[in-house]
Amino acid sequence: MIGIFDSGIGGLTVLKEIKRLLPFYDLVYFGDTARVPYGNRSSALINQYAQEDANFLIKMGAKIIVVACNTVSAVALENLRNNFPVPIFGVIQPALRAALQVTKSGRIGVIATRATISSNAFTKELKVLNLHGKENITDSNINVPAFVRRQQQIKKTADQKIKIFYQIAPLLVPLIEENYIYKSEAVKIIKQYLQPLKKEQIDTLILGCTHYPIIYDLISAKMKNAKIINPALQVAKELKDFLLSNPDIDRSLSKRKQIRYFVSDLTPHLNDIAKNFMGQNINLEKVEIT
Repeated sequence: MIGIFDSGIGGLTVLKEIKRLLPFYDLVYFGDTARVPYGNRSSALINQYAQEDANFLIKMGAKIIVVACNTVSAVALENLRNNFPVPIFGVIQPALRAALQVTKSGRIGVIATRATISSNAFTKELKVLNLHGKENITDSNINVPAFVRRQQQIKKTADQKIKIFYQIAPLLVPLIEENYIYKSEAVKIIKQYLQPLKKEQIDTLILGCTHYPIIYDLISAKMKNAKIINPALQVAKELKDFLLSNPDIDRSLSKRKQIRYFVSDLTPHLNDIAKNFMGQNINLEKVEIT
């Protein structure tokens, strides 16, 4: 099966896209709701939590892991890949790769939580991708011919001066979780957050938090001249490419359309949030992670 984890419930947007593109595959999700958020933790503690989360998924039978958390993707992805003998995907590089493919001006915006922006993750990953004169743009443990097919287009982008503009949006996660997003006050807040990015004349905007695909329509309505990059969709596409290019791994995955959802703390309100994210009731199971 394919395992997905996040520090909370936002990673369900990633699971939803994976389910849409790979509808027959068994999936298992873990949201560490007892210890959310990870963003205000030390790097050592984030790495510890990420190891525990991944270990739980592997014990559940996961043979591929998707890290549906920007903080873990920024801080702990390399350590996870060094410690677990399974393919591991993060959400930052797929989003950045997609942005580099579509930008015309090289001016890319990122709207995200304070923790993600403080990590400067997208700027760091831009350097990791070695766009300027380098050949290898793939993740360290993923060999996908689809990436190579995209390489020429991305290298053309590298000839431009890429500039990334960040916008902190601290109120969006609570607004989304409280299902308050279509209130007039919330729409004004979204407009206020996006205005600085519009002034920078970005032509591409990355949704730098797994919650934000829930308000994709509101953001795209305010950013009509920009391409909107949904990391949940991009990591799902790269996962699909990976499986098409690695038939042995694909054959090892169970395909019974079974999905299990685990959290480390469970409240009635959490069920409501999960329903809002998935568009249907789902069965959240509480489990202790040690």
